[in-house]
Amino acid sequence: MNPITLSVVLTSLAFGTAFVFSSSHWLLAWMGLEVNTLAIIPLMTQHKHPRAIEATTKYFLTQASASALLLFSSLNNAWFTGEWSIMDLTNPLSCTLMTIAICMKLGLAPFHFWLPEVLQGLSLITGLILSTWQKLAPMAILFQISPTLNTPLLLTIGILSTLVGGWGGLNQTQLRKILAFSSIAHLGWMVSVLPFSPQLMILNLVIYLIMTSAMFLTLKTISSTKISTLAISWSKTPVTTALSLLTLLSLGGLPPLSGFVPKWFILQELTSQSTTILATIMALSALLSLFFYLRLTYVVTLTSSPNMSNAPITWRHYSKQSTLALSIVLILSSCIMPISPLFIT
Repeated sequence: MNPITLSVVLTSLAFGTAFVFSSSHWLLAWMGLEVNTLAIIPLMTQHKHPRAIEATTKYFLTQASASALLLFSSLNNAWFTGEWSIMDLTNPLSCTLMTIAICMKLGLAPFHFWLPEVLQGLSLITGLILSTWQKLAPMAILFQISPTLNTPLLLTIGILSTLVGGWGGLNQTQLRKILAFSSIAHLGWMVSVLPFSPQLMILNLVIYLIMTSAMFLTLKTISSTKISTLAISWSKTPVTTALSLLTLLSLGGLPPLSGFVPKWFILQELTSQSTTILATIMALSALLSLFFYLRLTYVVTLTSSPNMSNAPITWRHYSKQSTLALSIVLILSSCIMPISPLFIT
């Protein structure tokens, strides 16, 4: 892509998200979301491949439907209350429709069907933007309207997302689809704790962004998009591959890694709010996600790709990719646990 075009697109992405962050009017927030959606379309179509065009079409139609529902919800609330402020979403029907619209934009179950298919058709860097940056604006709106949301509906969507994210990733061979179902599960944890503690949702979001960025950048460095290609990654970049194992286990929520911190706090908060059954189901659903993360670590460490004795050796060429960002997020995805008491106080 032309550098000037790329800079315009990335600036538009940043502007759209910042517009949503700073707006207190529903029309302005809607405009920021639309700028965000339209800005990522050129990035998704930069590779002229039928799968990329299909993914872009699915993404655009889904986001357009969610934006129309969001606009209708805010219009309905303004009709009954006379207020366009984001903080004044008080009409019950508008609250329900707004929750559905935001969940559709995020890819939460049962509105998740577009996310794995779209992510599969994108490059790893565009998939990284879709899985991280594009979640910020809808989560900012959810954070602002959290006091007025329908709590039973949010809890139902949250627990369904954790279950779907766990079950959906079990039988996948494509790494981008696995990360898509991982995103669904993590977002389910976030919206489940949102009605009780929005600050915990922010903490979970930040750690999720770090871990997902580390995983996508690692896959970009080792050029892997399928499970079968992970088996030979250790011969190309052994140090990066070894650190990626910690990232996978951190995504699964194993102590003492960073991914354990939000799950620990969320289960503690849900238990203190007398929702023990919900916390138990979510803890069990985390085992499903942990299974396919352990499956990936098994492929990386204990298997090798099938080849003949006279097969050519895979040479370890020097990579010209910048590894500064990868180094930072790999360290953070493993070492946040020791400073977790700071989050409690």
